[in-house]
Amino acid sequence: MPYTVVLDAGHGGANPGATYNGRQEKTDALNLTLAVGQLLENAGVNVIYTRTSDIYDSPARKAEKANEAGADYFISIHRNSSVYPNQYTGIESLVYNRYGEAARMAEAINKNLQAIGFINHGVNERTNLVVLNRTQMPAILIEAGFINNDSDNALFDNHFQEIAQAIADGILDSLP
Repeated sequence: MPYTVVLDAGHGGANPGATYNGRQEKTDALNLTLAVGQLLENAGVNVIYTRTSDIYDSPARKAEKANEAGADYFISIHRNSSVYPNQYTGIESLVYNRYGEAARMAEAINKNLQAIGFINHGVNERTNLVVLNRTQMPAILIEAGFINNDSDNALFDNHFQEIAQAIADGILDSLP
């Protein structure tokens, strides 16, 4: 029986997420989510998307959709941001429980992204995020670089397919 993975492109619709020089997190997140999904589907994974276009659903509704689908994993893709441009650089993954199955998968994803050139800020516990605390399956929120960091954006744009492959491989290599 194939695994079912819900892929969530962060933000959407009237909620652009973080923005920088006209660049919107919702667009980067959707593009990366669709690319990761294609790779997972090609590997035989059943992928359910929380969105495939520029629409907005609440985080609670996204968690509900994943629970209703009986998904095995929930992966939410975002771009990070900081108060000042070029203040921080790198990737991190957020999980509800630092010692669970999601954390092991997140570590594999981060390791792959680090190999592409991102600074790895690790896997961090965040119990107050709805997509992590209302999902009934292991859930990860990936921050794929800082949208307000020029070097992270260059890495994101110039190695986009490698980044998608790194995330997909981190998921696939972690499946039991």
